[in-house]
Order: sequence, then structure tokens, then C-alpha cells
Amino acid sequence: MMGALKNHRDERVTTSIEELVPQDHFLRAVEATIDFAFIEEKLRPYYCEDNGRPSIHPITLFKMIFIGYFYGIRSERQLEKEIKMNLAYRWFLGFSLSDPVPDHSTISWNRRTRFVHTTIFEDIFQEIVRQAQSHRMVGGRALMTDSTHVKANANKNKYVQKLKKEQPKIYLEELEKAVTEDRQTNGKKELKPRKEGEAKQPTYIRSSTTDPDSGFLMRDGKPNGFHYLDHRTVDAKYNIITDTYITAGNVSDSGPYLARLKAQIKTFGFQVEAVALDAGYFTGHICKNLAKQNIFMVMGYRRFGKTNKEVPKRSFHYVKESNRFACPMGCILSYVTTDRDGNRQYKSNPDDCAACPLRPKCFSKQQKTRTITRHIWEDYKDLARANKKTSAGKRLYKLRCSTIERSFADAKELHGYRYARFRGRESVQMQAFLTAACQNMKKIALHLTKQVR
Repeated sequence: MMGALKNHRDERVTTSIEELVPQDHFLRAVEATIDFAFIEEKLRPYYCEDNGRPSIHPITLFKMIFIGYFYGIRSERQLEKEIKMNLAYRWFLGFSLSDPVPDHSTISWNRRTRFVHTTIFEDIFQEIVRQAQSHRMVGGRALMTDSTHVKANANKNKYVQKLKKEQPKIYLEELEKAVTEDRQTNGKKELKPRKEGEAKQPTYIRSSTTDPDSGFLMRDGKPNGFHYLDHRTVDAKYNIITDTYITAGNVSDSGPYLARLKAQIKTFGFQVEAVALDAGYFTGHICKNLAKQNIFMVMGYRRFGKTNKEVPKRSFHYVKESNRFACPMGCILSYVTTDRDGNRQYKSNPDDCAACPLRPKCFSKQQKTRTITRHIWEDYKDLARANKKTSAGKRLYKLRCSTIERSFADAKELHGYRYARFRGRESVQMQAFLTAACQNMKKIALHLTKQVR
């Protein structure tokens, strides 16, 4: 028997939104485990106490924003429509079935005017991390760091050529001091200060006319175009994001790393014992600073293609005690000098090379000696290489695929992080803070709910 077609669209019933939202809904877990009271205190200075019309409560406003990031709703207009239709969203915001939903322009106006040039988004992200600390979900001992590209809202064909900025001044001063000490140790004169005319050849890069803060990304295996880079750090214990920092897409991974590590230690009081990084961070400067802090470092390395020389550099053995290199045939390459870039140069004896059977394969006919370079901070890189070969190093590096790599994958697949929603570094940084905060809230809610069950 065929049932009757029902049409009860106009029927009025007496019910509450509390009865219509399932008890195991994700937003119920967030409401039960996350304390949002701090938002009101942090935003109080941005509202007038005794003048103007009553506004939407700050907690309600940010809960609306959080819904957009929880479910990857990139449009604020679409977010307004979804809240009108979704009962769980209304319950999370404390609305009844008849309460009007705030207009989408309320979110955009606050984002573009009230909260612009403030630290409110960073403060919210850090407070969520502190709540994770209070639940013992952040150890602060082992950290994983990596970067991912976020496509900028800019046309890759609209750009101008601009001069590339030089390396950070702090790094150059530290390198210059180390070079001077190394030359004095080896009995060489101090190098004269670099003149302006002796500067390196200027390098020009593409600068977007649509979003000048973005950078043109040109890496193997990456899409060409204007992007931002999110330099993210997660804690190895429960994969809680502890730092997220936005730079242009053409900035190296190693550039902001040490400053961001220092900021995390200062902000959250971490006692970092170990870090796991990929090959982009494998530089002498980073290895040196981590070793000075007694941090166990494990880093990836790049396998380069076949070299033109049939007797590569890896065939030469470095003798640390005498500061020399020994070639495969046993001949000595003696120290010659240390250049401005921090590379020690070692050269062989021309008489030894003339009678060597490997001479045709070692260097070209025009040369008379073989030159090998070794950076003054190479010892620290050797330490990182040795760490990776240990059992602890192998386990630590293996964790990267289930921590930092998964964190990026979740952000892009589930939270709309493949593309920048806004233009300008400051606005994209806001998106990074909110995305990371929502990912952390999600982990806290699911973990604590599982414990209760």
C-alpha cells in the first residue's frame, strides 16, 4: 500500500533547537570543552562601555567566524546563508529558530576596521594553545616544523620586476664574525670591510601588481605562481599547532625559523629538547644555533643528481685534527684561505696531481690542482647527519608524516586552506591564525570527548 504524500510545511510545532541537535554533534563537543570567555575580556577595549547601539556579542561574532573555518566555508555571504539553514550552527551560536542571523557585512566590517592592525587573532590562537597546555596536550619538548604554499589571490601574469632584498643583517654579522675568528685561528689576515661597489650582483624578482606582499614560487614539484608560505610548527605529543607564520612565497624555509622558535619558547615556556625538520632547514646557521642550545636536531637532506666530475667531493676525507682533506689516492689538500661566505678552501699539490692516475677524471685539463671547500659551520651539519642515523633520530623523523604533514593536509582538505581568502600578508596571517586555532580546538574537543566516553 502506497503511503500518502505529506505536505506539512506550514505546520507549526512546539519544540526547541536543543532537541533537534544530536547529542554527539561535533559543535556540542567544542562547546563543552573550549572556554570562550577569554574572547570577551580580550575584545573589551575595542568596544565603548557607555555609548552607541548594542553590538553583537564578541563571542557570538567569533563563533560565527569559527564555523566558517571549521567547515571550510570561504565566503562570508555563504556563511550567513548556512547559519540560517543549519540548526547545529544556530545552537552553537545560542540562537533560537526565530532569531535573526547577523548580516555577513557585520563580520567583514569588524575584520576590516575594528580588528585591523591588532593582535586579537594571534591572542586567540595563543589562548587556545594555552588551553591545550592546561589539558596536558602540549609537551613543548619535541617540535616539528615545515612550510606549505598557500595560493595568493593574484594573477601570475600581472607583475613587475623588483630588486630582491639582501639576507638578514643579523645573519651576515654573525657570519662575518665567525669568518674573522677562523682566519685568525689559521694565521690569515682579517678581510677588509666590503665596499658598496663590491656588493654581489643584484637579483631581480617578480612582484605582483595585485598582491605585492605575495611572492612568486618557483620550486621543483610546486605550482608556479604567486603564493604565500605558512611556516608552521606542531608539538609531537598531540599534533597541536604551536606557531604559524606567513611570509611571501619566495622566502626560504630557513629564514624565519630561529626567530619563530625563540618566540615559542618565550610565549609558552617550552623546554625544547628535539626538533625534526626537512631539507629546507638544513643550513649551517640553523644547525649551529640548535647545537648551542643543546637541542637534538634531525633534518632531511637533498639527493643531488650526478655531478660532472667522476671523483666527487664525497670521495675526499676530511681530517679534523690537522684541518686537511685527503683524496682517494692519499694525497693531501692543504688549507688555503677562508672567503667571505664562510667557506674554507683546500687545494692539492700540483706535483701530486700531475702523476695521479685519477687526474683526467678529477678536474679539467685547464686546471692544475683540485680545490675542495668546507663551510666553517660544517661540523654542526655533520652532527645533524649523525643524529638522523641513530634509532631515536629515525623514530623522530618518521613522526613528521603523521604530525606536521597531516596538519597541512587537514588544513587544505577540510578547512579551505589551499587558497588565500584575502590579499596582503597581514590578512593572510589572520587566516592562518584562525585556521590553526580551529584545528587546535577540533583536536582538543575530540580528545577530551573521547576521554569522557
